[in-house]
This record gives sequence, C-alpha cells and structure tokens, in this order.
Amino acid sequence: MHESDPMLIRAAAAGDVAAFEQIVRDHQQSVWRFLRRLLGDADVAEDVAQETFLRIYRRLPSFAFEARFSTWVFQVARNAGIDELRARERRARLDRAVAPRDGATRGAGEARAEIDAALASLPLAQREALLLVEVLGLRYADAAAVLGVPPGTVKSRVFAARERLVEWAHADESPVTGPGRARPRRRREAAGDL
Repeated sequence: MHESDPMLIRAAAAGDVAAFEQIVRDHQQSVWRFLRRLLGDADVAEDVAQETFLRIYRRLPSFAFEARFSTWVFQVARNAGIDELRARERRARLDRAVAPRDGATRGAGEARAEIDAALASLPLAQREALLLVEVLGLRYADAAAVLGVPPGTVKSRVFAARERLVEWAHADESPVTGPGRARPRRRREAAGDL
C-alpha cells in the first residue's frame, strides 16, 4: 500500500484541499476493498468509504505521526465499518420486533411502512429514546444528555418501547388466554408512558 508523504498529510491537515484529494486517491481503492469484504456489499462499502474519508478529513489535524498513516486510515475505516454493522444489527432488531409471528413475507416497502406505523404508535418520549439508542446507536448516557433526563429514564423508556413494539407486532393474535377469557393488560401497559 502506498504511504502518503508526511508533508502532504500536514498540508491536508492545514486545509489544503488538493493535498487531501491526493490522500483520498492514494487510499480510496484499498479502503473500499477492505470495507467491501468487511460489509459484504459493494454499494454499502462505497457509502461507508465516503464516511471514512469525511472522518479522516475532520480528524486529520489530530493525526500524531506515531503510526503509519495507512494504519490510521484503516483504523478509521474499520470504525466506520463497525458502526455500519452495528446500525445494520439495530435495524434488523427493529425489523424482528415488528415482524409478524406467522411468518408472512412482506416486501421491503410494506415492511418499512409497518415499522413506521409501529414507531408512530409509541408515545413521543419512548419513540425518541428508542430511535436514539436503537437506530442511531447512542449509548444510554449520550441519549440521556440529548434528552435531558437521567440514563435510567432512557433505559426504562427504551425497555417500554421495545415491549410496546412486540405487543404491536402481535396485536392480531388472539388476546384470549383461556376459554372465554381475555388476556389482562399489565399495569405498565395501562399506565402509558413513563
């Protein structure tokens, strides 16, 4: 792999756009190849490679020349790839939470509409906590800072939102628990938002 000249790196860190473009040209193919294999999807790898170079641009002034530049570039690419894999897993968890149990297959548009409807059914406080933690991937402490509430409140809102999504997904199932008896609602369900 080609190593970028330290003077080129310093110039790019100082704001020289042409120098940064040269760094991108030097590393874009190897970054994309790495991400394609890490993520298993060429199109997603292209998007994440772009995100990688945005991160590099923002963090370039912090590069301390303690390691090879290419090593640092791959660390940034790896972190961006891991973030994408985590986001993919969060989306899959959300899809599973609202998927019908009967195994009915849905098209992508129908599944997205169903997820949107499920999220819209949540009280605002639960919806925003769930989106910050499960969709955007914020830690509970970070989500708490965004929402201006304690981390424990975020945890309880996310837990309640997950429960409501599961109930929403299975709303078509019979609420009867025995002959002629309806399933009693739990206190938390009846109480509403935390």
